[in-house]
Amino acid sequence: MAKTSSCIVIFSGGQDSTTCLLWALKKFRDVFALTFNYKQRHKIELDCAKNIINIINDKDKHQIDWLTENLILEHKIIDISFLSDLLETAMIQDFEIEYDEETNLPTTFVPGRNILFLTIAGAYAYQKKIKNLVAGVCQTDYSGYPDCRDATIKSLQATLNLGMDYDIIIHTPLMWKTKAETIKLMEDLGGLELYKYTHTCYRGERPACGECFACQLRLKGFKEVGIEDPLEYKTRKIIKDV
Repeated sequence: MAKTSSCIVIFSGGQDSTTCLLWALKKFRDVFALTFNYKQRHKIELDCAKNIINIINDKDKHQIDWLTENLILEHKIIDISFLSDLLETAMIQDFEIEYDEETNLPTTFVPGRNILFLTIAGAYAYQKKIKNLVAGVCQTDYSGYPDCRDATIKSLQATLNLGMDYDIIIHTPLMWKTKAETIKLMEDLGGLELYKYTHTCYRGERPACGECFACQLRLKGFKEVGIEDPLEYKTRKIIKDV
């Protein structure tokens, strides 16, 4: 099937957004990537994002046979570090990663983060005359983050379209996939090798700690599909029921 149109991918340098980036490269003719710097605790992901883009854009650095022509046209890193002045969260400050009994959400929740990401991407799409946004949010394997829910994304799409009088589609290819199913999608795309360069660990550690919720969720997904994660860990033991 011929590739048509253009898209903007919200790209963090993590496992899910890297899967979505490759999915977008398979589906769309022109691909642009936006990465956001909000002074995240795991800021290493910014370096991972740049590295993955460089690998994808150089066919001598990867083994993805079909990825020869449709390269990423532009990668922007957007500074929204002001969030660190407004919010207190374990994703920004050095807080304990745990569940907040009052909100029933993990302390890693960053209020409005995905809403802000997609709003900025929507404005950029308007300027570039692009109709498609791609985000790696997921309601199946998620930490309870309300801005990852399908209802939130559909509502935001409607709001952006009304607010700019412009028709944008927010694609969420992972919305109803488990982590194991996301890994299988990446395998089908031929891009498992890229997972070696992604970042997942909430603690921002390299090698990944293997113990935080994000590491455990990722390790469990690989165990379910019977594939070894190419990422380096301090421990690969499944210790939490996630």
